[in-house]
Amino acid sequence: MEEFHSFNGFGRSVDIKMKAFIKELLITSVYILGALLAAFLIVRFVGIRTEVHGNSMNDTLVNGENLIVDKISYRFSNPARYDVVVFPYRHDKSVHYIKRVIGLPGETIFIDKDGNIFINDILLNESYGREVIRDPGRAAEAITLGLDEYFVLGDNRNNSSDSRDPAVGNILRSELVGKAWVRIWPLSRIGFIRHQ
Repeated sequence: MEEFHSFNGFGRSVDIKMKAFIKELLITSVYILGALLAAFLIVRFVGIRTEVHGNSMNDTLVNGENLIVDKISYRFSNPARYDVVVFPYRHDKSVHYIKRVIGLPGETIFIDKDGNIFINDILLNESYGREVIRDPGRAAEAITLGLDEYFVLGDNRNNSSDSRDPAVGNILRSELVGKAWVRIWPLSRIGFIRHQ
């Protein structure tokens, strides 16, 4: 006859602890997967973090600042004049530019020899440019934008590769990644980006 020896519930205690551990592991895994899914959806459809490289948007944005780019707004509305937008450089899609919208679809842009910007022959009264434009580039001749094109400039007008440069040119609506929304680094400059 076989004898059964009890070890004061030791085997059952280990079984209960193992089940509790597995349950906790599953719950934690579900939370982690949920967080990763939420992060993926946010980055894919809502917003992404980007870092400013260079000085073309001084003094609005400074080299090394980190931003969150809002990717969802332009799904429901069109870019407005003075929006700060992000788009890929046509000749290297891994490089993204950040500039300010100056010209809207269907408008005619012209920059005279004194650096004045004209939209449909009306002087644009704006204060985003850091200094007077010295080189109007391709805008020295009137540029009429297509129905889905935008003309963008850096705020540091004399240190910016933007729509005046044939390598950048007019930006298509479909090329816009999104609108710069909030500065998250450095902490001393944290805050929303000024557009209008």
